[in-house]
Amino acid sequence: MVNDPFKALSHPIRRGIVERLAEGPATVGEATGGFGVSKPAISKHLKVLEETGVVKRVVVGRTHRLSLEPEVLSVAADWMDRQRVLWGRLFDVVDEYLKEEESA
Repeated sequence: MVNDPFKALSHPIRRGIVERLAEGPATVGEATGGFGVSKPAISKHLKVLEETGVVKRVVVGRTHRLSLEPEVLSVAADWMDRQRVLWGRLFDVVDEYLKEEESA
């Protein structure tokens, strides 16, 4: 398993599937319908989501149910939170510098 939530979220269709699954488990058809791409393309997107651990598939008979694994996405969320804090500080420093330059 490749634990890379950024790879999973790097495509808009995969992000759409994740958004749908954030509402709760769904069948493959419910989670992937309406994207306007072929079934093989959907299968490739689901493979990436499963390989990265973002989505888990359970097969019961002929029904494939997908569910989100939010703890995997928390890795990406934690990184983004750290970046947001860092960049916020950097922008504050630039803002202070510009204010000092205007005053001078």
